[in-house]
Amino acid sequence: MALKPELNFISEQDYLAGELISKIKHEYINGDVYAMAGASANHSRITVNMVQKLGNHLENTLCEPFSADMKVKAGNDFFYPDVIVVCHHQNHDSYYTESPIILVEVLSKSTRRIDQTLKRQAYQRLLSLQEYVLIEQDFVDVEICRRANHWQSEHYYLGDEVYFSSIDLYLLVEAIYARVANTDMQEFLASRDEKPNHNE
Repeated sequence: MALKPELNFISEQDYLAGELISKIKHEYINGDVYAMAGASANHSRITVNMVQKLGNHLENTLCEPFSADMKVKAGNDFFYPDVIVVCHHQNHDSYYTESPIILVEVLSKSTRRIDQTLKRQAYQRLLSLQEYVLIEQDFVDVEICRRANHWQSEHYYLGDEVYFSSIDLYLLVEAIYARVANTDMQEFLASRDEKPNHNE
């Protein structure tokens, strides 16, 4: 997300109309429009991993995952979470939802502050939301804030299994970070692949 608004105040209707023809995505906060930056390879890998795992688990249910092209309306603002899970999605032609049960943001140095503050506060006001998930891309750390736990942070690391209670899914942290190239994953894979030395 850009640090400064790209345009002066515009209406919600003009913003939504503009997004349909824009070559880049924008988030809409307090009447200002913010251009979104492109994602890194690791960011994209985590997003794809989450969408695949969630999609497989939710097959043949009334819930489905969406990737970063689906907007969430929170109050009067619009955001593009990296992954969304929606159940009973009624308006199949809509470009946004107001009723996610899970929202996932993949963090980077440029987005961490707003994902952990402004977006966290906005998302947690959504009555449908059950779990807000923040995933670091530069190191391994999966944080889940659950409505059932009064939005207290729970952290998961390599070797842990994450439980998504709203959809009854267990997922290994390793699976979330599959193919991700950061130091934590490189060390984890190296230690896992080490073979015992029988000559010692």
